[in-house]
Amino acid sequence: MSESVRHAAFDTAHPVVPAVYLVLTLGMTMFCLQPVLILLSLAGAFLYGARTVGWRRCVGSLRWQLPVVLLIAGLNPLFSASGSTELFRLGGCSVYAESLCFGAAMGGLFIASVLWFQAGSRMLSFDRVMALLGNAMPTTALMVSMCMRLIPRFVRQGRTILAVQRASQPREMTAAERLRGRLRASSVLMGWTMEDSLETADAMRARGWEARVRRSTYTRFRFTARDGLSLAALLVAGTVCCLLGYAATAQFSFYPRMSQLLAWWGYAPIALWMLLPTLLLVRAERRFS
Repeated sequence: MSESVRHAAFDTAHPVVPAVYLVLTLGMTMFCLQPVLILLSLAGAFLYGARTVGWRRCVGSLRWQLPVVLLIAGLNPLFSASGSTELFRLGGCSVYAESLCFGAAMGGLFIASVLWFQAGSRMLSFDRVMALLGNAMPTTALMVSMCMRLIPRFVRQGRTILAVQRASQPREMTAAERLRGRLRASSVLMGWTMEDSLETADAMRARGWEARVRRSTYTRFRFTARDGLSLAALLVAGTVCCLLGYAATAQFSFYPRMSQLLAWWGYAPIALWMLLPTLLLVRAERRFS
């Protein structure tokens, strides 16, 4: 598959259909702090990214995703020394297995949320968001589209800054020099983000943003009977998956002793829900191939 974006899930549906799917998926990802559910969400978002932008870019993104998970997992025991299974002592602080697992789960939840926001920026392009919310809430629509677009741009710009930095630095560097380089790159990235936001605001003001109360869109979307059936099916399936996710989260706890994970039939519907965009892409590609 090409490294560029070819298709997007729900590309023939009304924008409200992918919007409902993303809201429910992000809700389950952010509020269901249970290891199996986090892994299922990660797998679904990763596979969808691999089908849309290519395996190479998705595997390459693990270079920053895995360190983030390890960092959160390593820092959590320092701030929350709780649990019943002590692994070792770091100075006067006890490191518990439950704290490490909770930090790893939080890191995985963060990465899964980022990946689903990236997926949302492909499912809901700017014209779809404006068609969905543009007339009723133009400012909210703009903020949603810009937020979904910000994370992929942020990551791309970070890669560019690091590439320029590596080209201008010697290959042999100490760990302290690498750390200073990363901190310098983060500072440059933050400065670029603030400058880009100011330029965007000036450009929007020059183009007459909010000059009129009602705005037009260059793409028209009609809500058909097929969209109604798809939306009803998503709402029913999403409600069932949310209830199953709540049940799985309620019966699992990290503290004081981590609960044992058991095989459960309720994971299957949630797995299908998380894989739905990828399955839709595979079906569309086979239909038009």
